[in-house]
Amino acid sequence: MVRAQHSTRHHGRTARALRILGGVLLALGLLGVAHHMRPVPYEDRLVHAARGERRPGTGTWALRARGAGVTAYDTRTGALRWRYSRVGHRAVDVLTTRAEVIALWEDGLLTDTDGRSVRWHRALPDAAEWLPAQGGTGVLRPLGRGMLAAVTPHRVTAYRIADGDLRWVLPASDGCAFRPEAAVRRGAALLVAQPCAQGPWTEQLVALDDLGRIVPGRTPLGNDLPRRSPRHRSNART
Repeated sequence: MVRAQHSTRHHGRTARALRILGGVLLALGLLGVAHHMRPVPYEDRLVHAARGERRPGTGTWALRARGAGVTAYDTRTGALRWRYSRVGHRAVDVLTTRAEVIALWEDGLLTDTDGRSVRWHRALPDAAEWLPAQGGTGVLRPLGRGMLAAVTPHRVTAYRIADGDLRWVLPASDGCAFRPEAAVRRGAALLVAQPCAQGPWTEQLVALDDLGRIVPGRTPLGNDLPRRSPRHRSNART
């Protein structure tokens, strides 16, 4: 009789343990499903070449803007290297800098990818006001020394390409508007037309470089990546 009661209690504990285990497995399964159902930030889709192809980011590749996305091909074989798109969006301007591609999308988002990952995203202000008419022409302008300018009618915004850090902003003068499509490079300077309703002609052309507007006696901030402290480097080694 005692042995039968002991066996019953044992089976009862086993059944409870199995129910608990089943509940845990079910919860983990649901969490896994929820993880896969989460929306991808910014609707990014980055597809790498099939296995056996050269690692993305190595070798020489050429860029093609095709359909809604941007595609990179091996210049030697023509094989696909990678394809980048954003679901429901289209690129209106694309700029290549060394091994990176910077794209401006129709919703005003700037993205940077090196073929391995989408490295950063930045949103241009008030894009809905000017981008449909502008169409992206002339908005993306390299400034040299690892800097990118986004030239819009209301302002010029400069980003450090390495990490997308915002470095400086130059608003258009009162009663004036920048013309991205009319910007031209002269040596190290980018000359941007700024037509004004009134005012001297000297205000209607602005010279820029990676440090901002070129004016006498300026003391701009540098654009280098911040250096890690010796203590931080020591902790990283440990």
